[in-house]
Amino acid sequence: MLAQSIRVAARSAAAPVLRRRFGTTLARRDLISDLYIKELKSYQAPPVKASDSVGQVKPWTPPAAPAIPTVEAGAEADLAEYEAQAVEVEDSTVAEGEVAAPTESLEDWFVVKPLEDAHH
Repeated sequence: MLAQSIRVAARSAAAPVLRRRFGTTLARRDLISDLYIKELKSYQAPPVKASDSVGQVKPWTPPAAPAIPTVEAGAEADLAEYEAQAVEVEDSTVAEGEVAAPTESLEDWFVVKPLEDAHH
């Protein structure tokens, strides 16, 4: 046990002491960037006046109101003529008021072709 404590003490004495070190070199100065920053800081923007925008932008005017659509003079007569026309039907054998019986069966509408086996 004594030998262990001697070894630990020897290691700690021989171990280098770690210290935080800081650089001591001076920062290099750039004269051009210093002059540029100095000029930027000293710049004063000219005050904005209300008359500055005259001639630069168009004055705003509200859009014109849309015109009310006008109805043609003969529109009522055309509408009455359209309503008086007879309805054209493809099957002219059926008299007016009668309902035509279906001549085709529903199976004719849904014809399914058999799928052909594709050879791979």
